Amino acid sequence: MTENSSRISKTKIEVGGGSIMIGLIVLGWFIYAGIGRFSDRDRSVVVKGLSEREVVADQVIWPLAYRLAGNDLRSLYTEIERSNTVIMDFLTSNGIPQEEITVSPASVTDMQAERYGYNNEDPFRYKAVSVVTVASDKIDLVRSLMTKQGDLLKKGVVIAGDDYQFQTVFSFNGLNDIKPEMVAEATKNARATAQKFAEDSDSKIGKIRSASQGQFTISDRDQNTPHIKIVRVVTTIEYSLKD
Repeated sequence: MTENSSRISKTKIEVGGGSIMIGLIVLGWFIYAGIGRFSDRDRSVVVKGLSEREVVADQVIWPLAYRLAGNDLRSLYTEIERSNTVIMDFLTSNGIPQEEITVSPASVTDMQAERYGYNNEDPFRYKAVSVVTVASDKIDLVRSLMTKQGDLLKKGVVIAGDDYQFQTVFSFNGLNDIKPEMVAEATKNARATAQKFAEDSDSKIGKIRSASQGQFTISDRDQNTPHIKIVRVVTTIEYSLKD
C-alpha cells in the first residue's frame, strides 16, 4: 500500500468515526427528548366538579282520592257522582281551571264475588275508589288548597291522603334552561381543583385529555318540602400536568 493510499484510508476512518459519534449524540438527544415527552404525556390528574341548584317545582299532580262502601250499587254510584261534584266545585271555585281537572272512572269491587279477602262480617258488599286529579303548574295555589281539604270533609267527602297509591307528585321540567350554566359551573369547579393539585405538586395544568358529564339528578330537598328540588350534576375531567 502506498503512503498516499494509507493517508486516505486513515482519513476515511476518522471521518467515519466522527460521524458515528455525532450520530450517537443526536440519537441520545432524541431518546432523552422522547423520554421527556413521554413523561409529560404520562402525567395527569383526574378531578370532579360539582354544581347544585335549588329550584321550585313547576308542575304538580294532585290526586284527590276517596273511598265509599255500600250494599246498593245504584245508591253507591249516586254518592260517587255527588262527591265528584263537590270536589269539582271546590277546585274550580278556588281558581283551578276545569281543563286541569280529570275525573277518573270509579273502581267498584263486589266483595261477594272476590275469591279471597271476603269477610262475612263485613257489612258492605260493594266498595268503591274514585279519584279526581289536578295536573297544574299553579304550585302555590295547589299547595294552599291542600291545606283546605277540611272544607271537603264538612261536605261529606273524606280524602284518602295517607294512601301511598295516591301521593301528590311535584316535578321540575325546566332542566334544559339551567343545564348550560350548571355544566359550566361544574367544569369551573373541576379546573379549580386541578389547579390546586398542580400547585401542590409544583406543576401546571395542561390541556383537557378527557371529560365526561355525569347524569343530572333531581331530588326533593327534604321530605317535608317536596315542592323544593335539588338539581345536581358532577363532571369528571382529566387534565395533563407539565412542569
